[in-house]
Amino acid sequence: MGKSGLMYDVIVIGARCAGSPTAMLLARKGYRVLLVDKATFPSNTMSNHYLQQSAVAQLKRWGLLDKVVNSGCPPIQKATFDFFGSIVFTARALPLEGTAEGYCPRRTVLDKILVDAAVEAGVELQERFVVQELCRDGEQVTGIRGRLGDGRSVTEKARIVIGADGMNSFVARSCNALEYNTKPSITSYHYSYWSGVPVDGGELYFRDRRLIIAASTNDNLTCITVVLPIEEFRAFRSNVKENFWAALDLVPQLAKRLRAGKREEPFYGTGNLPNFFRKPYGDGWALVGDAGCHRDPTLAQGIKSAFLSSELLVNAIDQGLSGYRPLNEALADYEQQRNEALMPLYELVCQRASSLKAKTLSPEEIQFLAALQGNQKEIDRFWGVEAGTVAVQDFFSPQAIQQIIESSNRNLITV
Repeated sequence: MGKSGLMYDVIVIGARCAGSPTAMLLARKGYRVLLVDKATFPSNTMSNHYLQQSAVAQLKRWGLLDKVVNSGCPPIQKATFDFFGSIVFTARALPLEGTAEGYCPRRTVLDKILVDAAVEAGVELQERFVVQELCRDGEQVTGIRGRLGDGRSVTEKARIVIGADGMNSFVARSCNALEYNTKPSITSYHYSYWSGVPVDGGELYFRDRRLIIAASTNDNLTCITVVLPIEEFRAFRSNVKENFWAALDLVPQLAKRLRAGKREEPFYGTGNLPNFFRKPYGDGWALVGDAGCHRDPTLAQGIKSAFLSSELLVNAIDQGLSGYRPLNEALADYEQQRNEALMPLYELVCQRASSLKAKTLSPEEIQFLAALQGNQKEIDRFWGVEAGTVAVQDFFSPQAIQQIIESSNRNLITV
């Protein structure tokens, strides 16, 4: 049971954006933590890899932001939203905890930073570890059995096992974690990386059942993503290169820049993007990140949500393992706090993703977006909802929307 023959306090399965922070924060509190992953680091994974401002603020609190900055990943301080070429505005990032930048680091960079920080905090890392079974004493999960990279079998025990192993979580399946607020896959997405393509902040183009996103990342590369309705995934997949360029040609000015650059990597993509919440705990186990809640990537909320749920889970586990309160009682509060934090944006994400099924904007959308034009304060808050600096209910309540529209009408009358 571990190198010293003693039981771990916590075993975390999955060492990416949910698992490594969870392990790191627990180790910083003095717990003995084993972190396992079937991958080695650095390594890539298919993911929307944008860090919203609230996620950046967390990295700063954890003392890791400088490592992202020093990786050469450029800051993103504004985003241009282009709706069918008729409504266009640029939002500026709102500051949060002394930072007003977003970043789009490669996962080879970000995940390695997080893994290294966990190890530096005292976490025992085991790469190339394939988990094969959860150990149990009756209904209580007591550890894991798995296979090391050299083929040896090993059993490790812990007071609690955490699944940070993604939307197809082995832990969730093994524990029959209840799913709720489920919605089917809404969109699919494909992306790749170009060199020689300048980007001014983030660029988002809405065109005829397509969302095209451009953002700069590490190594002087630009990540270009095409999002489309799930119903078109197979047809798009039949000739990704041709269909990707057909989407880009809907934005001629962007397509021109890309043709002047060079695609440096293959196209990556998926249509397996379910939307769900899972009960994130039980006797001796818990879930964090995409294992506990997964949503469509249209608004790039995955890493931000993983960081947030990691902090919430760590606080709950600390309360339980320290004896301050019963562990399952603390974990029940974790579920409630997680849901309160993530549910409003979850619903907005699903709504925004579903809107891609339409070939154009609805009259209500046109009225609202047109009302934003020229109102820089509200434009910045519009982006702030996604960034985590403005609450969904504060911006998209019927009263708030009506105020924005009425303000625009008063300005038109004045002019």
